[in-house]
Amino acid sequence: MRKLIAWNVMTLDGYFEGPGPWQLDMHGTVWGEEMEEFSLRQGAEIGTLLFGRRTYDGMRDYWTKEEGPIARMMNGLDKAVASRSLEAADWANSRLLKGEAAETVKALKQETGRDVFVFGSAELLATLMAEELVDEYRLCLAPVVWGEGTPLFKPASGRTHFTLRESQPLKNGGLILSYERKSV
Repeated sequence: MRKLIAWNVMTLDGYFEGPGPWQLDMHGTVWGEEMEEFSLRQGAEIGTLLFGRRTYDGMRDYWTKEEGPIARMMNGLDKAVASRSLEAADWANSRLLKGEAAETVKALKQETGRDVFVFGSAELLATLMAEELVDEYRLCLAPVVWGEGTPLFKPASGRTHFTLRESQPLKNGGLILSYERKSV
């Protein structure tokens, strides 16, 4: 069975997005050569990239206009979008998951191949965490405090325990952390 791995950059106080949609300027505090290398290494592990609808729309709109190794990776990966409202998934190599998110993601994890990764998608992640479907969290802590925004972990996520698997400090003050879900 494939693992479900969540990847996000978040502020020290737990926000992955500012008060406005797609306010992601904390990414600039951690982006650099080390983060680009990490992103490309991590990209080689991705079998399917999973999004909720809003994140899918934003990522598609951004990455289809970009160039370079990260854009080539993002545009070339197999992608799936869990949505109740989307009619079609039109980004290259994308498919629409029909039905309840937890059930469709359980089926996605059963497919053969490399692991499933979720970028962004806090609402979807809350649903998947509540169903104990997230196997690993990879987070990059950005050295900023915002005091407001969209929290990565929603109350609906429930209580889940994780074990630190790996940590990597970045020269720019960011910290990449990898946590595996702990069986309690």
